[in-house]
Amino acid sequence: MTLAPPPPLFSPVGVRLRLAAQPEHGRMPRPIDGAWWPRSYDLTAELPWLLGGLPRSWGRIEGVLVDGAEWSPFPGRLFVAGEVVRLRRTTPRHAPPTVCLVTPGRGRWDLLVVSPTATEEEAGRLMEGAVGAVGAVEDGVV
Repeated sequence: MTLAPPPPLFSPVGVRLRLAAQPEHGRMPRPIDGAWWPRSYDLTAELPWLLGGLPRSWGRIEGVLVDGAEWSPFPGRLFVAGEVVRLRRTTPRHAPPTVCLVTPGRGRWDLLVVSPTATEEEAGRLMEGAVGAVGAVEDGVV
């Protein structure tokens, strides 16, 4: 197991995340729940930022499944903010790269992963396309 350093409390470098609005009661199933634009393909460095930027209503994320061969090698478990998070990689497929966040008993959330090499314009377009211009609850740097 690898220990992930916590993200600094006050930093100009935060998580770049856009999430689809969720209803007040329950959860609407949808193919993509948001978009994430990491700064690198180093999951052990990026994951603490992502998990720290998620709404508390999503609960504690216990598992993360990433697809794509671009991610740097990572351990099977990562200690993030005092909690163990299980990490898995899937075989690349012919679909946009995603990250699946799992909270046992509460569900899963699928986020489109925007390439760290994307320009701000490209990333904005992809993130808006993932959740739409209307109904986004989180937008920009958290």
